[in-house]
Amino acid sequence: MAAEGSASQLVGIVTLLGAAVIGVPLFKRLGLGAVLGYLAAGLAIGPFGLGLLTDAQTIIHVAELGVVMFLFVIGLEMKPSHLWGLRGQIFGLGSMQVVLSALLLTGVGIAFGFPWQIAFVSGAGFVLTSTAIVMQVLAERGDLHTPRGQRIVSILLFEDLLIVPLLAVVAFLAPADAASAASASPLWQRMGIALLSLVALVVAGRWLLNPMFRILARSKAREVMTAAALLVVLGAALLMEWGGLSMAMGAFVAGVLLSESSFRHQLEADIEPFRGLLLGLFFLGVGMALNLEVVGRNWPLIVGGVVAMMIAKSLCIYVVARMAKSSNAEAIDRAILMAQGGEFAFVLFTEALKLNVISPEVNANMTAIVVLSMALTPLVIAIHQRMARGEGASAEGMEAPQDLLGNVLIIGFGRMGQIASQGLLAKGVQISIIDNDPDTIRTAAPYGFKVYYGDGARADILHAAGAHQAQAIMVCINDKEATTRIVEHLGVECPQVRVIVRAFDREHALELMQLNAEVVVRETFESAIVMGRQTLKVLDVPDEEADSLMEEVRRRDAERFALEVAGGTFAGRALVLGNIEHIQPPRHEDLNTAETR
Repeated sequence: MAAEGSASQLVGIVTLLGAAVIGVPLFKRLGLGAVLGYLAAGLAIGPFGLGLLTDAQTIIHVAELGVVMFLFVIGLEMKPSHLWGLRGQIFGLGSMQVVLSALLLTGVGIAFGFPWQIAFVSGAGFVLTSTAIVMQVLAERGDLHTPRGQRIVSILLFEDLLIVPLLAVVAFLAPADAASAASASPLWQRMGIALLSLVALVVAGRWLLNPMFRILARSKAREVMTAAALLVVLGAALLMEWGGLSMAMGAFVAGVLLSESSFRHQLEADIEPFRGLLLGLFFLGVGMALNLEVVGRNWPLIVGGVVAMMIAKSLCIYVVARMAKSSNAEAIDRAILMAQGGEFAFVLFTEALKLNVISPEVNANMTAIVVLSMALTPLVIAIHQRMARGEGASAEGMEAPQDLLGNVLIIGFGRMGQIASQGLLAKGVQISIIDNDPDTIRTAAPYGFKVYYGDGARADILHAAGAHQAQAIMVCINDKEATTRIVEHLGVECPQVRVIVRAFDREHALELMQLNAEVVVRETFESAIVMGRQTLKVLDVPDEEADSLMEEVRRRDAERFALEVAGGTFAGRALVLGNIEHIQPPRHEDLNTAETR
């Protein structure tokens, strides 16, 4: 019997892992993101899909530790001084968004015919955005530590803090007999316990954790350090749960307290594998929990509720963002990203059900609405991103190029374009710059750069930017496919102009050479050569020998590259930087005399 139980558990684990391995890469390949892949995979294997697994709630409860660990890692990145600097955004921006959203969503519930108590609980639950989904999307986009990402994180932190007073409000709304049966302790006592738990965590974090890690580090036992990292995260979460607070908040506070520790990077590395796996498991569980039978029975109410609540919440978020002086593009992005309900809504609904504030039917319907909103969010984000790419970024206040005249036209003014322009400016070369990213244009303006808004793949933009009169055109954008299109277009529109272009990798460089680019710069080659030379110097290799070794690397790379060109259809000439090699046209007998400099 024990063997059968173990085999059954193993089948469940294999099923979960198999669903993730198949679903996530497939959805990422379709451009829909990892989160939607997990949700779809969970729905497919869950009780309302293939029925391979049935206990979604158990999986969600276990996998909530992934959210806990995620917030611990976020806390490690936020020093107390930085968090104090965000206090205005956390309590100002966060409270404004939460209050307005709660009022409007309560109104939506009343409009659907529910009593105000049920409407408030439903609306308040939907206000609590999914930390797991938003953090995952921000991390995938690399926005966690950008100003707009920090504003979103601040709002999420305030919402996590809000779960405590919301649970108190639910207890206040409960019938007297249900409230007394659910808890024998008065509200002031529970709040006191919560405060004591928080103080105990702060004391432990300030005066106990660092000495403990120093002792463990001396033991040189890596697995013990990993166990200690898990102990800190789970212990902090457990302490907060005992105090009636959010487990995720406890982990976040522990992370903040350790953010200035010399062990923070080790802690982050130890937690990361568990965090990623459990967070994926959480999304699988949410997908499994989508009760299609409830949706089928009450589909008009649920579909209408999802649409009405997501639109109402998005509208509130957009208005608050604009009131806080955010740009139109940022306000729309935040409204779409935070339009869903979240995992803390399940906690609130469960407590409200236990206290007879809402009925089991309302609980099932609202759970389905929240889960559907979570499932739809990655899809809405993907659609918005594609539409934004198709329409171009918001160009409010951007100036289009008009009859520019410069010796050099720079297309793309990101990191590479900015650095590449420095030598030209020092020489006094007249340059014209175009870019299709409004954020880049606004960022460059305070430094005295006049960057015009425009797409380098359009003939009219090239003409207005002075491409036909330029001596050279530098294509510096960080987009492989767009770079190829621009170079191909330049070959037709400006065949007489010399084109210097940034290549993503070796294969891309060969493709650009076939399009008759004059100079192709492989973006990582030169920095890799410098890095290799510096490493040799660190190893006490003499400068002359280090230079000789790296020149040999350049020479061999030039030979391989020339052979690849000779084996293709390229018959023109090109100067390639990264080595730097001159091929005109490449011949096998000339390989040993390929010019490098």
